[in-house]
Amino acid sequence: MIDFQEEFINNLKFYRKQKSVSQEKLAEACDCATGTIGCIECGKALPSFEMIVNIAAALDINPADLFLRNASTTVSNTKNLLRTELIPQIEEFVERRL
Repeated sequence: MIDFQEEFINNLKFYRKQKSVSQEKLAEACDCATGTIGCIECGKALPSFEMIVNIAAALDINPADLFLRNASTTVSNTKNLLRTELIPQIEEFVERRL
């Protein structure tokens, strides 16, 4: 089974560094104590649902991306693929069969 806390921590660090945001600045943006982000990143603290949403907003990402990197992009790409490729093929197939 996937260790979701470890994935969360790795993704939090990835996006925080990608956006060039220090732990201190992220804590400030999330309106939490300076050490809170550090405790979350080292696994000593578990973030609340509200904190996850605040972290994602501060990093300008979808909260799902903290659990599965690029999840929101993957979902969006899949929807676009279905809309542009698969649905037209299904419609064409149905029209031929009727």
